[in-house]
Amino acid sequence: MKTESARIRERLKHPIIDGDGHTVEFLPVVLDYMRDLGGSKIVDGFMARVPGFIRQYFLDDGNVETPAPISWHIMSPEERRKGRVYNPGFWNFPTGNALDRATVMLPKLLRERLDELGIDFTVIYTSIGLVVMAIPDEDVRRIGCRALNTMYAETFGPYADRITVPAAIPMFTPEEAIDELEFAVNKLGMKAVTLGTHVRRTSQRQGGITSHSPFQTNVTTWVDPIVLDSEFDYDPVWAKCLELKVVPTVHSPAMGVGSRTTSNYVFNHVGHFAAANEAFCKGLVLSGVVERFPALRFAFLEGGVGWACNLYNDLVEHWEIRNVDYLQRNLNPAILDRGKLGELLDRYGGKRFQGRLNDHLSKEAYPGAEDLDDWRALNLSDPRKLADIFGRFFFGCESEDRMTAVAFNSRLNHFGITLQPVFSSDMGHFDVIDITKVLAGAYELVEDNLLTEDQFRDFTFTNAVNLYTSMNPDFFKGTVIEDSVNKALAVG
Repeated sequence: MKTESARIRERLKHPIIDGDGHTVEFLPVVLDYMRDLGGSKIVDGFMARVPGFIRQYFLDDGNVETPAPISWHIMSPEERRKGRVYNPGFWNFPTGNALDRATVMLPKLLRERLDELGIDFTVIYTSIGLVVMAIPDEDVRRIGCRALNTMYAETFGPYADRITVPAAIPMFTPEEAIDELEFAVNKLGMKAVTLGTHVRRTSQRQGGITSHSPFQTNVTTWVDPIVLDSEFDYDPVWAKCLELKVVPTVHSPAMGVGSRTTSNYVFNHVGHFAAANEAFCKGLVLSGVVERFPALRFAFLEGGVGWACNLYNDLVEHWEIRNVDYLQRNLNPAILDRGKLGELLDRYGGKRFQGRLNDHLSKEAYPGAEDLDDWRALNLSDPRKLADIFGRFFFGCESEDRMTAVAFNSRLNHFGITLQPVFSSDMGHFDVIDITKVLAGAYELVEDNLLTEDQFRDFTFTNAVNLYTSMNPDFFKGTVIEDSVNKALAVG
């Protein structure tokens, strides 16, 4: 019997592209690839660096007493509070349906079931790679990413007509990112990549990293946003993405960054992808990356689009009250009529205010002219330019996310624009208990009159086409949706 998602797909006049699903890697095979490339030393280093709960997730042996030195789950509440070890979560992969679990682990089975899911083509992202990309140890991180990418290329390659897997690109330095980009695209033939939005670095003033968890925050580290005030110049990475015709898609957890708790996972989880995406997006704009690389497109995954609508409108409104002309006309301390202000204080303030104006006004140095313009890297003189910039961005939205509708609200967004959400199944992770119901869940946006059929087409097909073909017109060549993509591009 056909699933509801399959029946919906039959009624639609366009393919369905899943812009962000997840494979759940089989850890023994991952370790095989690591061992082949780096030997037992890399395997041991990986197992010593990752938290114990990662072993739980991927080995499913129920054993939390692992060699990993830090695991929140085996610490006492007192130990957690004392070390400020945030709750990293638990039971993040569905276990109630063995068929679905196997589907996200085995490319052949996934390819076989895509029609049942109502999905024509899927972009399947790493799960464990989000951990590997953040490991502080350079050898483990770089060899680990290369092992994963080699595994993905070999295991998913035979099913490229309907599945592609983005390479995991480490971003601790521009050099390592470029090395892996070239290897993944030129050697492995991969056509999509996922990057990190930030890097935790060791503070020079406070000593070395003491935590063995790549996601653990402590006082010895700081967060480098990589696109603004970074230790490194990442422009060569963006140039390499253009050269290789791959869209930088970012997919970084922000667990443990900012306000996090030691006890409550839901508190820590809600909004953490959105927070990472927002910080990176702001950095891309205000650092001028979008000015220096106007042909580059970016996708921000798993955080929805609500944060992006807020950021876009907030940036426009901030420009209106924080551009240089506005600052000089309204906020420059030099234009304050001190005589009048002193007179009013004396007249209306009483004895406590009289003759004390000079004690109140700041005597601190004011910023120089070169520091007044926070928009200088963007060369922004008209906020309408922000509408064009956000037209180069795409946002992964999960099927149950009702905030997707906000992206299409041209009455809400300044200058009447709509943002570009991309349908994302997130299959493989805890929020998808039945992968056959994902498309049907997304279609409820139409049934609830939150999206029109045309907007649903953009959400589940057109936006993904525009995203991936913007830098690589042949991205869908050889896939089952090649003809549909070509027709869509011809229509414009």
